[in-house]
Amino acid sequence: MTVQQSIEHSLKGEFLTRYLDNVALLERLHRLMLDVIKDEFERLGIVDINPVQALLLFNIGDNEVTAGELKSRGYYQGSNVSYNLKKLVELGYMHHQRCAVDRRSVRVRLTAKGLDVHGRIAALFARHAENLHSSEIIEFATLDTVARALRRIERYWGDQIRYIY
Repeated sequence: MTVQQSIEHSLKGEFLTRYLDNVALLERLHRLMLDVIKDEFERLGIVDINPVQALLLFNIGDNEVTAGELKSRGYYQGSNVSYNLKKLVELGYMHHQRCAVDRRSVRVRLTAKGLDVHGRIAALFARHAENLHSSEIIEFATLDTVARALRRIERYWGDQIRYIY
């Protein structure tokens, strides 16, 4: 192996290591975000829904969507979306109505109770953004750079699912 090949091999290994570190970090951050929501809801005395359901309510907001749209819009990635939607309807956080055109499809929207949860999550995230900014923990430009990088990875992974197989 030449010196150039050795350097390229080392760089590829370093890139793989950094890539895997970032993938693991994404997973940890998602779990930590859910823990932050859980902690906030425990403080507020909201115990009837879990953090995944609360995040689902946050992402739906004022929209009226179908379960399929939840996944296609990136609002929800879980495999048990039907369970969570049914539970949120039963608990009074969502309204559901069969679609007039396709009776198999159900459209959902938040009730006043669901909009309250949406507002509480929005307030939590707004507090976090303010604290991160005012404490100079992270700069806007850095957030912008990270978002661009994550969107490129998202596009790449999406392409892998759609076009490789």
